Amino acid sequence: MNTPIWDFVRKYADSDATRLHMPGHKGKGVLLDFEKYDITEIYGADSLFDATGVIKESEKNLSTLFDTGASFYSCEGSSLCVRAMLYLARLNTGESRGYILASRNAHRSLISASALLDFDIEWLYQPSEDSYLKCEITPEALQKKLGECAKKPFCVYVTSPDYLGNIADIKGLARVCEENGTLLVVDNAHGAYLRFLESDMHPITLGAHMCCDSAHKTLPALTGGAYLHISKKAPTELASCAKDALALFATTSPSYLILSSLDKVNEYLDTSYKERLASFIARLSALKARLATYGYEIMDTEPLKIVIRATSYGYTGEELGAEIEKHGLVWEMRDKDFLVLMLTPENDENDLNKIERAFSKIERRAKITHPVLDFAPPKRAMSIREAVMSRKETLPIKEARGRACARICTFCPPAVSLVVAGEIINDSIIDALEFYGFDTIEVCK
Repeated sequence: MNTPIWDFVRKYADSDATRLHMPGHKGKGVLLDFEKYDITEIYGADSLFDATGVIKESEKNLSTLFDTGASFYSCEGSSLCVRAMLYLARLNTGESRGYILASRNAHRSLISASALLDFDIEWLYQPSEDSYLKCEITPEALQKKLGECAKKPFCVYVTSPDYLGNIADIKGLARVCEENGTLLVVDNAHGAYLRFLESDMHPITLGAHMCCDSAHKTLPALTGGAYLHISKKAPTELASCAKDALALFATTSPSYLILSSLDKVNEYLDTSYKERLASFIARLSALKARLATYGYEIMDTEPLKIVIRATSYGYTGEELGAEIEKHGLVWEMRDKDFLVLMLTPENDENDLNKIERAFSKIERRAKITHPVLDFAPPKRAMSIREAVMSRKETLPIKEARGRACARICTFCPPAVSLVVAGEIINDSIIDALEFYGFDTIEVCK
């Protein structure tokens, strides 16, 4: 597979051209020694949101790899793609406002999309004693919910995989959405590699109309590199308007370093990646099994995550994370209950051995039992947009009872909100916020 963006950038970088254009470093190693590859939309480099040349060719390669109706690059992560997908889904209905159904464990980019586009969210919620990061929505539950809706949502939005590695039944959810005449939109930020498993589990393959992948999370793209995919079965307007949707929320100065890396990832995926992935997953699965023999509770998750319920080994996730840091291991996410490690085939055998050695040296302690928290969505006082746009004041958590949350309230990672802007803060929310370490919160004046 060719790499038209990288070929252009490399050729220009190696030329003797005098740069009388942005960026200000002029291609010279002023600070970081790779500035020569950092260019702007000069003649021949194409333009990301009006692509007719090398970018268009590279995105066509991407679409071929993922077998989509159309695929597009983002230099601003899946967050940009989420906002674009929601814009497109709403545009598809022709309505001025409307609402969506969404799983409660959504990334904060969905909340910001609601604030920007002014649509409502009705949360799909399944009780879980595990974590607010988990929200298993079954096809049966979705069918029941859609049957109860007086007005059809302009899309159903799910996060899969979630931060704890849980994968939704996308095929079943897609079938229900088709039967009810609504779009299925998937935040697949953690799952770009799912397309290349021995049994393809990518959301587009399984029936989603649109999804986003963060190429930088599980593929070797630079941070910020992501994809917006649109299915062949989706309404044609979605693909034809996708560039405008992305441009509506994006910078006019996309990074050619990120674009070059996305372009090179196409070649990487087209060259024995599927075999390398299968081999690595087999070795990682064996490691998970060995960790279980030491007494660790390894959650059944997506193949490239190690998710450990730390409390059953006698530690909080924060404490277990601190223990492995002593052995030179840096975790992806940890909280009161879980420790999450993200791996890819770029982690070699030495990395896997280092993980096992570190965990084998940690002394097991008595199981920790945390109080059961209620993660049910609280009542809403106003729309997300109204709350985000309101005047705000900051209060200690306990003094915020009965007030409306005024902002997106979350740590990142995992960037999933315990309480959403516009919702009324109740005792359950206060308990959960305090448990996860929040001291203050912004409320509407």
